[in-house]
Amino acid sequence: MAEEYNLKTGQLVSRKWREKNTLGGSGKWQVEVGEPISPLLGALESELIKESSSNPVFMRKDTLSSFQWRIRNLPYPKEVYSVSVEKEQRCCVVRTTNKKYYKKFSIPDLDRYQLPLDAAALSFTHANNTLIITYQKPKEILAAEKQLQKELKMIKAANNEDCNCKTQ
Repeated sequence: MAEEYNLKTGQLVSRKWREKNTLGGSGKWQVEVGEPISPLLGALESELIKESSSNPVFMRKDTLSSFQWRIRNLPYPKEVYSVSVEKEQRCCVVRTTNKKYYKKFSIPDLDRYQLPLDAAALSFTHANNTLIITYQKPKEILAAEKQLQKELKMIKAANNEDCNCKTQ
C-alpha cells in the first residue's frame, strides 16, 4: 500500500494497493483513493482502439469528514439519480431512472474496521455533469485518522531535493 498526503492540510490525496500477480511478481496498482491511473499505451494501440472521452469516470476523493466519490460525464438532472445502501452486500448503488447508468461500489475503509453501512450518512448532489456522492465518516474512523495524523507529523516528509536515489 502507498498513501500520499497533502502536507499543508493533512488530507489524503491518494491510496494505492499493489498485490502479487499469479507468478509472484508485482502486479498492477489498484487505486482506492485519487485519480485513476491512465494506462500508457503504445503508439499503435492508441490509434486502433481508444476509450471514449464521454464515458463516465468513477473516482474517490475523500475530505477530512467524509468519503466522497465523483462520477464525471453524467449529463442527466439530479432527479434521475438514486443512491442507496445495500446492507446485505455491503455496498452502495447508483441507479438512474432512465436505465442509462448503474454502479455498485463498496467502502473498503468500513470493511477494514468491520463497521456497518448507514443509509442516513449517504447523500448526493449533481453539478457540472458530475455526480458527487458523500458518505459521512463514522466516529471510529475519524478517531483512527486523528491518531494517524499525529504519527505522520512525527515523520519527516520526503522531498525531491533530499533524495539520494540513483536515476537511470
